[in-house]
Amino acid sequence: MNGTVYLIGSGPGGLGMMTIRAREVLDAADVILYDQLPGAEVIASLPKTAECIDVGKYGSSHTLEQDDIEDLMVAYAKKGLHVVRLKGGDSFLFGRGGEEMETMRAHDIPVEVVPGVTSAIAVPECVGIPVTHRKWASQVTILTGHEDPTKEESALNWHWLAQTTGTIVILMGVKNLPKISEALVAGGMKPEKPVAIIERGLRPDQRVTCAPLDKIAEVAADAGVKPPAVVVIGEVATLYRDGSEGRMHITGE
Repeated sequence: MNGTVYLIGSGPGGLGMMTIRAREVLDAADVILYDQLPGAEVIASLPKTAECIDVGKYGSSHTLEQDDIEDLMVAYAKKGLHVVRLKGGDSFLFGRGGEEMETMRAHDIPVEVVPGVTSAIAVPECVGIPVTHRKWASQVTILTGHEDPTKEESALNWHWLAQTTGTIVILMGVKNLPKISEALVAGGMKPEKPVAIIERGLRPDQRVTCAPLDKIAEVAADAGVKPPAVVVIGEVATLYRDGSEGRMHITGE
């Protein structure tokens, strides 16, 4: 009899954002396949009774490719084991959890999805930025920045995105931030549109960098901004407060 595969989102940072169900499943796991996004605190808490395998992707260096990860999940599950695929945030939001679910179903392996708190909402929220606001944003668009906006067959309509009156939240957008900001300005978005980048949200070394849209790429490069980070574009970004000054700190002004 096949075991069960659990697709777990651990939340955006630390044990405090992990759900009770996620903790229960982790503690009962036989095998845990994890990457770096859950963070050091969560990874350090993985049970010693489980076989824990790092399958993370670190920039261009991949410990295992996606097909190899799924093959491992299938192989362990076919041994009758309880297998956990652990990721940060929520595994169904740009986490490839949907693909993994399809693969398990194709092999008649039971799957349970354990939802996680998504960084797309929680990370901006933790620095006082609501992704929706009655005055400024009646809609929010969440997109991946792990795509070149100038490529011939982009799945993203940058002209349409540039016209939105709501909030844009970009995950995995640090590397392509120059191309993203250029594409939005070229599509008609105001160059002075506020942008906030929250690095390592909800972790001890969290950092926020703010600037207008047309300057954010340069400011982020000068500041050495690195992933994981969440990019928030829209008027709601002005609600971030620097703490020491009591106002939005626009580095690029």
